[in-house]
Amino acid sequence: MSELTLTAPTTAVLVIDMQNDNVLPNGAFASTGAAEHAASQDVIGHVRTILDAARAAGAPVFHNRIVSYPGVAVGGTNAPIFTMIGPESLKRGTWGAEIVDGLTAGDEIVLDRTRMSAFNGTGLDSMLRNLGITTVVVVGVWTNMAVEHTVRDAADHGYRAVIVSDATSSINAEWHAAALNYALQNIATITDTSAVVSALS
Repeated sequence: MSELTLTAPTTAVLVIDMQNDNVLPNGAFASTGAAEHAASQDVIGHVRTILDAARAAGAPVFHNRIVSYPGVAVGGTNAPIFTMIGPESLKRGTWGAEIVDGLTAGDEIVLDRTRMSAFNGTGLDSMLRNLGITTVVVVGVWTNMAVEHTVRDAADHGYRAVIVSDATSSINAEWHAAALNYALQNIATITDTSAVVSALS
């Protein structure tokens, strides 16, 4: 990897779906392999390290949650990816939908959505532009789903997108690698946690 350069005032960290159901062994999706892959990546630890560096540098942090709503199938059934969510998993107001303890801090913004991309159905784009952000560092889960959708949208919106390979995880290593090694090669800068921390220092 080439040396990464980041300027804190124009860089934001986007934390995607670091929710209990998605990454913990007692979460709704543990049986899919998601919790095991998250643990093998140490995704919680790496995300926390990046957040500490961003906060120390003064770079804004935005947390995103994908949620289902009790009793109303607003997520839709038009694609298999949406039928995976709800009615009990990631239900708004429950433990499963909450962000893993210790990742949010202070007055950091948490945006809820029902689509894959953090830009779809939220005010994220206008917030980033109002702050003068030109680069987004994307971390979280799942690499080949919400993370990939967010990175693609970020590029389409004109942002420089950076994805952190060891601060993202998926259902298994193969899906994770497919997104990083093929799908996103021409979309984003792919780097690791240590490079991000160094660039923000």
